[in-house]
Amino acid sequence: MDGGSEKVKNGDHVNGALKKCLEEKKAGGGDAADGNRCKPKIEALENSLFPKKKPITPLRLRSGSLTDRSAMKYDGKTSLLLLLVGYCLLMPLISSFASTLEYDYYRESCPQALHIIRSTLRRIYDRNSTVAPAILRLVFHDCFVKGCDASVLLDRTVFMGSEKDTLPNQSLKGFDDIDLIKSELEDACPGVVSCADLLVVAARESVVLAGGPFYPVHTGRKDSDHSYPEVSYELPSPLDDLPTTIARFASRGFTEKETVTLLGAHSTGMIHCKFFERRLYKFGGTDQPDPSMDPEFVDFLRSVCNTNQTQTQGHSPSASPAASPSSSKVAEERSMKMDYEGRGSGFGILYYRGLLQGKGIMFVDQQLTAGEETANWVRQYASDASMFHRDFAKVMMKLSSTQVLSGLSGEVRTNCREVSSSLW
Repeated sequence: MDGGSEKVKNGDHVNGALKKCLEEKKAGGGDAADGNRCKPKIEALENSLFPKKKPITPLRLRSGSLTDRSAMKYDGKTSLLLLLVGYCLLMPLISSFASTLEYDYYRESCPQALHIIRSTLRRIYDRNSTVAPAILRLVFHDCFVKGCDASVLLDRTVFMGSEKDTLPNQSLKGFDDIDLIKSELEDACPGVVSCADLLVVAARESVVLAGGPFYPVHTGRKDSDHSYPEVSYELPSPLDDLPTTIARFASRGFTEKETVTLLGAHSTGMIHCKFFERRLYKFGGTDQPDPSMDPEFVDFLRSVCNTNQTQTQGHSPSASPAASPSSSKVAEERSMKMDYEGRGSGFGILYYRGLLQGKGIMFVDQQLTAGEETANWVRQYASDASMFHRDFAKVMMKLSSTQVLSGLSGEVRTNCREVSSSLW
């Protein structure tokens, strides 16, 4: 064996010994990154593997240059020591930034967590099936803003605004249902399961209950101790045209195909008339309905909303239409099911078929047929439910992993409506 190979082999022995020592310290409750306690063992092993050599001449600096080039000839022991020092210094940084999301994260700390979420949500769904689309919408509005950190669940305080109070989020529902599931989790495993994980898992179960695909969910998210009401206005709006919609989703890392896929969630739930009435009467400043709509469908929507030229308020495409307190209740009463034709062949497919027939309820939906690539995916999903289910599962997994807090970042709230830290 040549000298270089021998040094590598000996170096591997020392590196392995250091790793083993650090792991033993960690298992014994010590700091895994503390290499000082392992120093005696490592030095003894080094002395046996590396014979003593003449000390290396220190580097001398003169006018910013190295004057003793012989000092640059490090032997194997010095190089290894530098490697070990770097290893010990970097380990805490690597640990703090590494994501701790994993499948079945609560298998030891709260093994019944997923069962509690699933069974409690199922009981709620049996009484009120609208909980499924409500929670699905909740998780989208949460993850799209600053990542899946349950910030959308926080109530307003004297120190902090709430995302709930912003125009795009005023029609969100399902908060009480999340509270109920959280109380069940706290009874079983106090302070263990985060609200962010609860919401993501509940959304997966909601998709299944609505007839959509099951998909694996990694857990280990932490909850945010901040709310981001100002960022909520970056959410897609029912009034957005196609370029705006694509740009909004692209800002969160989603492709045009994934945008079409995610909007397939509009195949379930309730829609308030205020979000599409403008398309029925005075579209684009005219006295006519949206020309992209099927005429018979326009008449159908007018009959559902049971109104003549009602006043629709707000004209900013970046947020939902505004409504006064007196008109808000009336508008909320006038609503319809997104799956108005029934579940039919399942989650999603009727939504895309409707778009091809000019029967998209919201402008943002019908606009998917206005672009070449997006229209192509609409056609494919309209004819292949299994393809849509597969792609929807993938994009929900991607959405659920967006900008998550994990490890030492964030907290685990005991009440999803308020932060656990004393700062607020």
